[in-house]
Amino acid sequence: MKLHEYQAKEMLAKYGVPVNEGHVAETVEEAVEIARRIGKPVMIKAQVMMGGRGKAGGVKYSKDVEAARENASNILGKLLQNEQNPKGEVVKRVLVADAADIAKEYYLGATVDRGSKSIIVMGSAEGGVEIEQVARDNPEAIIKVHVDPLLGMQDYQARELAFGMGLGEHIRDFTRVAKGLVRVLIDHDASLVEINPLVITTENKLIALDAKMVLDDNGLFRQKWAEEMRDPAEEEESEREAREAGISFVKLDGNIGCMVNGAGLAMATMDTIKEYGGEPANFLDIGGGAREDKVEAALRIILSDPNVKSVMFNIFGGITRGDDVARGIVKVLGQMKPDVPMVVRLVGTNAEEGRRILEDANLMAAKTLDEAAQKAVELANAR
Repeated sequence: MKLHEYQAKEMLAKYGVPVNEGHVAETVEEAVEIARRIGKPVMIKAQVMMGGRGKAGGVKYSKDVEAARENASNILGKLLQNEQNPKGEVVKRVLVADAADIAKEYYLGATVDRGSKSIIVMGSAEGGVEIEQVARDNPEAIIKVHVDPLLGMQDYQARELAFGMGLGEHIRDFTRVAKGLVRVLIDHDASLVEINPLVITTENKLIALDAKMVLDDNGLFRQKWAEEMRDPAEEEESEREAREAGISFVKLDGNIGCMVNGAGLAMATMDTIKEYGGEPANFLDIGGGAREDKVEAALRIILSDPNVKSVMFNIFGGITRGDDVARGIVKVLGQMKPDVPMVVRLVGTNAEEGRRILEDANLMAAKTLDEAAQKAVELANAR
């Protein structure tokens, strides 16, 4: 789950990270009132969850209230598009923030590093651009430290980052920022918190001008507050329905729908489809049980995608019996009567009996993953 910039900055401010003044507006008049209240030049920033907002016309400098009015009018309600997000997003709110005078920009971010079982904190003197670009073009410009999640960031680690980034003069303020950043990530079960840019102003102050925060969905049961901050408009309709049904789902750009019980098995299914020249339309894990109600909900979500030309079931019957799964699939398909061809690969407990039930219902059954993927690709290509 992603937070908007203004939400991430509010979170950081609670942990002692200095941020520039800013407030959210949903109408032009609200934006004008905020600009008037701030009383200085402001930035009008579209609050959408896509990178490259500035290049897409979603970030504008406003020297006075009238400029703020004009810029807010041009951004609110606008469809922002770029190469990263060709579909685009409609701007429903803007952040009206104090336009700080920038002397130098930096990057500071923290994320979970599963390989080292720690939090990796990265800093760079090349702020204002995506860290992926810095890593690609100038990897030695990124300073990294590994932080124990039980201890949090230590002062000596913050100092190491500060000197590596050329912020020795601001070491006290930087230490507060870096420790606050890591604390926000730990306390809120976030998988990523970043400040880009972190700036030194012409008044020699250290301020977070932009922020990004991504919460780990697996920790949301502990973060009850997060549901109030979720923006349904920023979710795909299919992903919202899947979340409400308790299904792990990610929409992709292919044409072969995948229904699988198990995340690892779902990844293997997608890989095998690609191996045979196909493109998966989704990642979907209905969980270990493959109950009838979940099969129905999952199938409705898959078939709501007009790009889907075939559907592949890949069900492993462990505790769940294969014949029970097969009966559930047949029942659901009998009720829905989809016109998209299906392939079912069923293995595990009572798999043979399950396949007989599927074949009696004129459903294409496969014994192996390769066979099922190959058939699903052929069916999709034939339509």
